[in-house]
Amino acid sequence: MGKFRDSLAKGFTITVEIPPPKGSDASSFLRVAGAVRDRVSGVNVTDNQRGMMRMSSLVFSHLLLDVGVEPIWQLCCRDRNRLALQSDMLGAWALGIENLCIMTGDFPTLGDNPQAKPVYDLDAVQLIQAADMFGKGIGMNRKEIKDHKEFYIGAVLNPFYEPLELEMMKTQKKMNVGARYFQTQPFFDISSVDSFLSMVKGMDAKFLIGVTPLKSEKMINFLNLNVLTSPIPQEVSLRITQATDPAAEGLAVAAEFVNALRKRGVDGVHLMPIGQVEAIPQLLDMIDEGASK
Repeated sequence: MGKFRDSLAKGFTITVEIPPPKGSDASSFLRVAGAVRDRVSGVNVTDNQRGMMRMSSLVFSHLLLDVGVEPIWQLCCRDRNRLALQSDMLGAWALGIENLCIMTGDFPTLGDNPQAKPVYDLDAVQLIQAADMFGKGIGMNRKEIKDHKEFYIGAVLNPFYEPLELEMMKTQKKMNVGARYFQTQPFFDISSVDSFLSMVKGMDAKFLIGVTPLKSEKMINFLNLNVLTSPIPQEVSLRITQATDPAAEGLAVAAEFVNALRKRGVDGVHLMPIGQVEAIPQLLDMIDEGASK
């Protein structure tokens, strides 16, 4: 059993998102990952998130293993057909990657190569099912896979999607075919988390609450307009925009939020420090300090 899976089975778990670089030199991101490897249960590696071209998530996951960090490999349906997706999963086994987080993937027109042709041969539910069958030694063509292993399979969840009933139906479908944990879109207030927890109570899966530190008014506006389906609460926005040092205040708000969630008995949190990879150790310091009080 891997560190991430074992941690989720035991209690409160912290994972962090570190995207691959936009070039071939991953050294700065690997230094951060190595610095926090004993403080988090896994590092989530994004797969060309928001349709933005970056280093292969599979390659960067392997580089994380080389520095002793347990990766959570993201795999999206947007860029590959079923042949390529299965091929990459076999490659992940060969590299020793155990954790898989599957999603559909943002449409390419949102990214930096808008002329790219989307594939979407499979949707997230179908790919989760394929990954689960892989673990049983069966490919999508129903033929046997020799020397098969097993992924710890997860998926994503947007608690602010409308209609929410449709999102929850899709979540249940993902669980039915093999998803064992979910990472959510970022939350910014406790009341929304409480509503979400009441909704997923009794579901046979682990839920990592998404947390994103806000660093500026520009970032808040960007997230509200381009990423989030529910706006950031005004009281949170004002704390950032009225602060002398907005980035520092954003880290403080995120740390306070994580420690409040810990007291709520959630399975864990997934930290998504967009554009702030270098601040991850500082954020973890603030979380640890708050938790010890």
